[in-house]
Amino acid sequence: MNFNEKILISFDLDFTLINNKEGILNSFDYAFEEFGIPYVEHSNIEKMIGIPLEDIFNQFTDINSKKLITSFRNYYGKKGIYQVELYPNVINILRKLKDQKIKLGIVTSKKKEMAVKLLKYLKIYEYFDFVIGETKEIKSKTDLKIKKIFYEGFFDYKFIVVGDHLRDRKLAEMLNCPFIGVLTGNHSSVELTERSSIPVLILDNISQLSLEKVHSLIN
Repeated sequence: MNFNEKILISFDLDFTLINNKEGILNSFDYAFEEFGIPYVEHSNIEKMIGIPLEDIFNQFTDINSKKLITSFRNYYGKKGIYQVELYPNVINILRKLKDQKIKLGIVTSKKKEMAVKLLKYLKIYEYFDFVIGETKEIKSKTDLKIKKIFYEGFFDYKFIVVGDHLRDRKLAEMLNCPFIGVLTGNHSSVELTERSSIPVLILDNISQLSLEKVHSLIN
């Protein structure tokens, strides 16, 4: 299948391309324990994974979130980052998309340097044309600076956003492009589609992504 349009697909990372639940939850446990915070049930944390760490910590304690984030990242950077696995068929899908000259990117809530480190560890960094993560300048997926990066750097491309979280759909809405929602995170099909202002396609998991589905959203 050959595409006449220039296409850019932006992927979320956590629970879209990778399952790093173990590493993330262990990092939260470490931070909570270090500061003497009572154990937090993992089910209460899981439903919030994908939003900024500051917002999550503020749900459970009044302790300065910056200290907790530092503790979280100390553990994650040394151990948690390696407690991860790719979802089935990810490399094959990325290869097929690149073979069609489709540009691929990452937009994640992780710190950018951590996201790059993780992509390299999983040996998929080479497939991506850019990685956007948290920096001093960019604090969230809906930061208008991201819109500027897309519109100025890829002004003649059609965009698709792929992710498991409502914030991924909000990114697609900001870019005014289709959204592909995967159900490997903590949002249901209804949550990812209701009141959407853009086209939405729901997949059970990333292995169901195909060139035909991409084509159907672009044309």
